[in-house]
Formats: sequence, C-alpha cells, structure tokens
Amino acid sequence: MHWFADIMAALGVVLNGIPQGIMALGLGFAVFPTTFSFLLVSGINFAFNSVAPVSFQAESLALTGNLGKNTREYTSIIFGGSVIMLIIGLTGTLTKIVQVFGNQIITAMMAGVGVMLAKIALNMSKDRSWTGWVSIAVAVITYLLSKDLVWTICLSVILSSLFAVFVEHYQNELPQNVTVRRFIFTKPLFNLRILRGALGLACLNIGANLSYGLITGQMTGIKPNPVNLNLLTSSQALADMGTSLLGGAPVETIISATASAPEPVIAGVLMMLIMAVILFAGWLPKIGKYVPSSSIAGFLLVLGLFVTFPENAATALAGKEQLAAATTMVITALVDPFTGLLAGGVMKFVLPLLGL
Repeated sequence: MHWFADIMAALGVVLNGIPQGIMALGLGFAVFPTTFSFLLVSGINFAFNSVAPVSFQAESLALTGNLGKNTREYTSIIFGGSVIMLIIGLTGTLTKIVQVFGNQIITAMMAGVGVMLAKIALNMSKDRSWTGWVSIAVAVITYLLSKDLVWTICLSVILSSLFAVFVEHYQNELPQNVTVRRFIFTKPLFNLRILRGALGLACLNIGANLSYGLITGQMTGIKPNPVNLNLLTSSQALADMGTSLLGGAPVETIISATASAPEPVIAGVLMMLIMAVILFAGWLPKIGKYVPSSSIAGFLLVLGLFVTFPENAATALAGKEQLAAATTMVITALVDPFTGLLAGGVMKFVLPLLGL
C-alpha cells in the first residue's frame, strides 16, 4: 500500500499549493509557463534522488508583489533573484553565507519576513472589501483549533471564496496574459527597485532553502539529512529563470508532506507532475475566476504571525547577538530581507569593534 500513501501525500501538497497558485494569478503571473518549472525540477529530483520538491510559495509571491509595481517588474525581480541563487547553488556558497552572517541573523531575517507577511495580509484585507477579513477569521480559528496548515488554507480559501461569490457576487475576468496557454517571451527590465527586489528575494530564498529544505529532509527520518542544498538551490533557480522569461510564476522550496511518505522521492515527483498537469490543462485560471486573491489573506497572516515569526524570533533572540538580530528583524519587516540582512551583518561586525 506504499503507492496509496505516496499518492495521498502528493495530493495533500497539491491541495496546499493551489490557493497559492491562485495568489500568483492575482499578481498577474501566467501560470501555464510554470508547467516548465514543475517538469524540470521533478526530472532533476528523480535523477538525483532528491526528496525536496518545489511549489508555489506564499512568502516569495507576497514579497515580490510588495517590492514590484507591475507584472513585468515582478518577473524581472524573479529573474534577477534566480540568477543570484543559481550562482550561489553552483558555487556551493549557501553554507558559507550562513557562516558569515550566523544562524541568529538568518533566523532574524525569516522572523522579519513573518511580520511582513502579516502586514501584507492586513493590507490585502483592507483593500478588498470583507472577503479578506472572513479569510483571516476562518484561518485563525481553524489554525488555533487544528494546528494544521493544510486545513487552515483549505477552509479559509474555500469559505471566504464562497462568501465572495454568493454574498459579494464576485467574479473576476482574468487578463489574457494570465490565461493564455502558450509561451510569450518577457524581456527582463532593470532598475534600482528591481535590483533591490532581486536581492531581497534571493535573501528570502537563502533562509527558506536552509530552513524549509532541511525540515523537509528531517521529515524523511533518514540520517544524515538527505537534502542536498546546492542541488535544491540550483534546480529551483533554473526553474525560476526559465519561467520568468516566459512571464510565469515562481516556484520555491516548501515544507512538503511528501517527505513523510513511504517513498519520499516518488511522492515529491508525483506531486510536481500533478501540478504540471493542472497548469498545462488550464484548470487553475478557471478556478481563479471565482477565488479572489484576498482569500489567501488568512493563510498569509497565520503563516507569518503564528508559524514563521515565533520559532525564528525565539532562535534569533536566544544567543549573544541579540541587538544585531533585533535590527535584522525590524528592518526586514519594514523594508525588505536584503536590507535587513545587510543591516544585521553590519551590526554583527561593528558592535564588537565598539566594545558592545
């Protein structure tokens, strides 16, 4: 019965990814080209026996939407971030970056991202009538009762979408670039805002690959940890680089329940292949017509405030470099992950010189 457990684990992660894919639609990303990303990484994972899959990730989508001004800038930010991450992955410098900044600064940055996600969720709700508030209420209640993110995202998205359709009479005609089922080359732009966004997205992915990737590896119960961080970083970067040039949505590292399946590699590959079929067939935009982007607000708030922030903040503030960690956390939340990481790194090296 191993195959049945593998399938159920894959379907559970697909169910978790669909609402975040709808969030990508709301930002104006074409999801058809993202088929390429899922096929590429599934092939790499199968070939190299990697247990860490990729999928739509709320954190990276929210950060990209917050730092860019339109879809063209979003895809340019993703392309720039993927170039940075590919260099990091191919040169194997991910662990060296952590050694330079230290675990406290990295986890402080992730805690700041948690606050940023909560802020985005609240702004999303203020701008989009009552649907976002319904999503937040359902998500908070569900998570407090179940402590389960899959139930949280499913119930909050479904119930808030039903409210939007039947109470607020919501129906969204998605733009053509979102629903078109062909590849359209999108030339990247470059300006200081895009550079800042690319650096911020790369910093987020450094933290996410370390934390989410290693957690996924730990879920397998295999020792030593079976996740190859350099392979994970390189494959994710290649996927994002290709899909961003076609106007597609990014895929990033996630904490995946497929790692706890009897055959974690097969389950992860199966999950990505199912997502590829959903995107290739054009089913996601059809669902997205009736699911407002604000329906994801509840999940973003819970993910940021209840999941990402507490654990990372506790780790960040537990060591000796509390002032540098606190600086990283606050500036990340107020500005972006790159600025927060840079500020924390400066504090880490300057404060001892001042005898503090």
